[in-house]
Amino acid sequence: MSAADFLLELRSEEIPARMQARARNDLARLFAEELTAAGLRAESIETFATPRRLGLIARGLPLATAAVSEETKGPRSSAPSQALEGFLRKTGLPRDQLVERDGVFFAVIDKPGQPTAAVLGPAIERIVRGFPWPKSMRWGAPSASTASLRWVRPLQGIVALLGEEIVPVEVDGIAAGVTTVGHRFHHPGPITLGGAHDYAEKLRACRVIVDPDERAAIIRDRAQALAAEAGLTLVEDEGLVAENAGLTEWPVPLIGRFDPDYLDVPPEVIQLTARTNQKYFVLKDGSGALAPAFICTANIEASDGGAAIVAGNQRVLAARLSDARFFWEQDLKIPLEEQAKKLEAIVFHEKLGTVAEKVSRVADLAEWLAIEAVVPNCGPDHARRAAELAKADLVTGMVGEFPELQGLIGGYLARAQGEPQAVAEAVRDHYKPVGQGDEVPTAPVTVAVALADKLDTLRQFFDAGMPPTGSKDPFALRRAALGVIQLITANSLRLPVASGELLDFFADRLKVQQREAGVRHDLIDAVFALGGEDDLVRLLARVAALQSFVEGQDGTNLLAGYKRAANILKKENWDLPRVMADRGEQGMPQTGEEDPLVLVDEEPELARAIMEQAQGSAMPADAPEAERALVAALDEAEPRARAAVEAEEFGGAMAALASLRGPIDAFFDAVTVNDSDQAVRRRRLNLLARFRDAVHGVADFSKIEG
Repeated sequence: MSAADFLLELRSEEIPARMQARARNDLARLFAEELTAAGLRAESIETFATPRRLGLIARGLPLATAAVSEETKGPRSSAPSQALEGFLRKTGLPRDQLVERDGVFFAVIDKPGQPTAAVLGPAIERIVRGFPWPKSMRWGAPSASTASLRWVRPLQGIVALLGEEIVPVEVDGIAAGVTTVGHRFHHPGPITLGGAHDYAEKLRACRVIVDPDERAAIIRDRAQALAAEAGLTLVEDEGLVAENAGLTEWPVPLIGRFDPDYLDVPPEVIQLTARTNQKYFVLKDGSGALAPAFICTANIEASDGGAAIVAGNQRVLAARLSDARFFWEQDLKIPLEEQAKKLEAIVFHEKLGTVAEKVSRVADLAEWLAIEAVVPNCGPDHARRAAELAKADLVTGMVGEFPELQGLIGGYLARAQGEPQAVAEAVRDHYKPVGQGDEVPTAPVTVAVALADKLDTLRQFFDAGMPPTGSKDPFALRRAALGVIQLITANSLRLPVASGELLDFFADRLKVQQREAGVRHDLIDAVFALGGEDDLVRLLARVAALQSFVEGQDGTNLLAGYKRAANILKKENWDLPRVMADRGEQGMPQTGEEDPLVLVDEEPELARAIMEQAQGSAMPADAPEAERALVAALDEAEPRARAAVEAEEFGGAMAALASLRGPIDAFFDAVTVNDSDQAVRRRRLNLLARFRDAVHGVADFSKIEG
């Protein structure tokens, strides 16, 4: 079957740069789905986008769909005549065209192939009308009807060529043809296309580069070259490269300058002003300081080399920087301590009071973390002072203009207003870490304030009954919990993080955070299941030792022995014997009564006898050697493991458990647990329960997969 390349171009007014990458993916996906539904397959599909066009080229598309034969099963040949007549009506075939096989009628209908062009036309219309733009619009007189076409911006033209032939399609009065347009200024007139083979070349000749990756490479490479020619370094920003590529069809980077006097404004403000408002790149000098220069990306190759364009952009940036400097100078005049008083008028949350009340709680907690040496080497006065000033920049003019800079502006103001460096740094960085990959503070005062801020947020929202639900987390509590985990683990802080529902929440966040570090979630469950573990540093040390152990041969074999023992005990509903406080029963399995089974001082002899039986010291002389060996191994391993856990030497605890591997395997090989002698059976079940409990002293192996 012969094949050809198919070209589709959907030309419109300017497509927002942020929508172009997703639009390319959606177009490729929708087109591939239409091909599959029609029984067609292209060798490859390439997509492209510029500010004024979205399209694709499907390589090696068959010129016709394949002929197919559809078979429908009918009634048996012995079925009543009414069943056969109904089947004939359904298929539209006469009786002599049915096929009989093994006593069953089949209708076989051959469907010839269709020209691909006839399939593509309706497919294109469906794609255009159902395209999933994040935002779209109607326009012109037809927009009065909700049935009119919606597109990201007014659609102006369609090119649909299979080989060199037009695919007949019309959408909302716009018929497909062979004509497009070039660059808005360099070549605004029509261009006649021959097909996919000359599309990119003809548009390039008319100053349009259709490949966004090529435009991005031009911007990146030329910007770096211009910076180097000026003796400067480009501050790399791939997001800005992509955005400029989405704003231009013929990108021409140009370098401009601004007044060095503006450099007394914080560099992040200058960069944000240039990037957000103007889409400019910023540059640094040899010392790494921000340079009074920028790079803009023109969409035209100007006859004067871009001098007028640069001059215009310099004027615009100067006006923006002048505004920024005004806000900065005004903010400098007001001490952060005075700004903080305004927080009483800002509601943190309707159920949780004002920001000022939150600041007060955070200051108390930060100071406590310092006093109790939870955060070592942290001055309590500095911790309180930093916490009291940390949110003050929320009411500054600069943060009002650039909300992204909250915290950062406060840090600059604190330093400029004479606060100690540790306080200024804490104000600046107390929001960190913001998500995975962000820098985790290590400066003591910063750690205290950052930790207090996040813990207060979590505690307040959980106490108010507003935890995250499902995928919804409007108050970013998952991010706050991850931040707490990162602060604690990075700084080895010994802090009980929470209890109850909040501890479960931390456990879930810990699994997410540790999964990316290659830690198995089931091992975290195995340690959390012991209960009472709210020290994340200790928990992760235990998890690390556990993972190393269970992934080795000793751990694998011990886990198998543990699961065998646990299954027997579960089946028998058996636990170590206890003395009932109210009845004094002994040697019986627990049966799920709500009152705990406990040893009591009033019957010490009875208690001693029970524990001796459980521990094996009262074992008869004729007990098998494998049973005696397991008792001896437990006598040696239990205290070793317990002491190692208490000393937080978890590798040693795992080594103690490893010594049980051979004895438990030998026990199962040589001994029948459910012996016909009930005393023997009870003794052996008690021994298995003791083995299980010894393992549980380190981790709940029932939670471990495998």
